[in-house]
Amino acid sequence: MGIGRFYAAVAALLWHPAGGRYLVLKRTADKDFAAGAWECVTGRVDQGEGFTEAVHREVREELGVEVQIDFVIGTMHFYRGEARPENELVGVTYCCSIEDPAAIQTSWEHTEHRWITAEEAHTLFPGGYWLAELIQRAERIRGLLPPELLQVYREGFE
Repeated sequence: MGIGRFYAAVAALLWHPAGGRYLVLKRTADKDFAAGAWECVTGRVDQGEGFTEAVHREVREELGVEVQIDFVIGTMHFYRGEARPENELVGVTYCCSIEDPAAIQTSWEHTEHRWITAEEAHTLFPGGYWLAELIQRAERIRGLLPPELLQVYREGFE
């Protein structure tokens, strides 16, 4: 297999510390991929842009707010549609915090948003759904992350 040619992507799972809840967004029915599905903020990394820059840009575009990047939840590899090179994405998923959940202003990309607990994710989503798994992983990491290390992560990744 040769050198990979693929898109880079980011995902931002927003956390409201005071409420202990995560933001989930429902994609519009006319989206070209995963129409009507629940997700967190997602998007491609633009040419010449770093991953953390892309997170901040995507959150601003989709929600109209600024966030604090807290930690990396993990990486991702998937195909946006058929498993063809032009549909291949690799990326990084971040957990970000926001102080004022009322400031969220969803863009045309989403028809609905909810703030849910990790426990509620199991009720809202079918078993094994990627977003429920992502929320559970964020919960585990948050529970194990010492405050000192969280502060180091908040200082930046790039």
